[in-house]
Amino acid sequence: MLHSAETLSKRIDEAIRQIPFDLKPATLFDPIRYALSVGGKRIRPLLVLMATDLFGKELESSLGPAIGIEIFHNFTLLHDDLMDNSDIRRGKPTVHRKYGTNSAILSGDAMLIESYRYMATAPPAILPELLALFTKTAMEVCQGQQLDMDFEKRSDVTESEYLEMIRLKTAVLLGCALKMGAMIGGATSQDAELLYDFGINIGLAFQLKDDLLDVYGDPRTFGKNIGGDIVCNKKTYLLIKALKTSRGSQHEELQRWIAATQFDREEKIASVKNIYNDLNLRDISENLIEKYYLAALDALSSILISDERKKELVSLAENLMYRVK
Repeated sequence: MLHSAETLSKRIDEAIRQIPFDLKPATLFDPIRYALSVGGKRIRPLLVLMATDLFGKELESSLGPAIGIEIFHNFTLLHDDLMDNSDIRRGKPTVHRKYGTNSAILSGDAMLIESYRYMATAPPAILPELLALFTKTAMEVCQGQQLDMDFEKRSDVTESEYLEMIRLKTAVLLGCALKMGAMIGGATSQDAELLYDFGINIGLAFQLKDDLLDVYGDPRTFGKNIGGDIVCNKKTYLLIKALKTSRGSQHEELQRWIAATQFDREEKIASVKNIYNDLNLRDISENLIEKYYLAALDALSSILISDERKKELVSLAENLMYRVK
């Protein structure tokens, strides 16, 4: 019987609550427990279970790797917050703000190690291949994070470079989650690869949607203040496209806002947003999101399984694409 995403999410939450963090010293493991307790969408472990479920396999064998990928994801967020010197994550103090920088670094390292322990619970027959996939993906995520940091020092980042960065930083982990679940579920290598492609395209669309919401989202539903990327000159698809397509006084105004060190936050957001509007960047971005979304659905449709069994994955993809937060 195919399980609903809601049922699978509850199973993931319960499994995470039952992780035994009773080892010593508590100063190492308390930050890990805290990092995993502040919630989030739990999309990646959900994709592992949904992929296994798609091929009719019992979920027990994929639960460990699903938890492993969630621990790894939260490890990347912990270190990401450190590198960005962020104060808040999901409405609560970041790990390094609550426990200190050195503890956060070491607890993050321990999370990476712990993620491999859970990955090792996969069925022995596919364990070498699964670990190879996970290790390759983990390195790609690090490559993406480094590119993201490098881009902050550059003014000539291209669209293709940005799309490759978000493929590495965000999309490959979604693809990995789906492919791992498919492998555990007994899928053919072709079907597992098609699910990976589905995840890559959903991941690209997901990050582009995130960029869009930061400018055009409703702060009442988005969960944080709008315009943060504009304020800090973050290299998003919108800014890169604006730098490429703006001309004359419009381009000069954009460059002035980027160079400004003292400014009124709301004025900068409104001015840069007006430039985006004049350049029709919202529609251009939404068209690109739709392109990746349709590519994802095309990959999913190529898997020779009934559409009825694919409904939950299609529904999840729709929720990610048309979300407001």
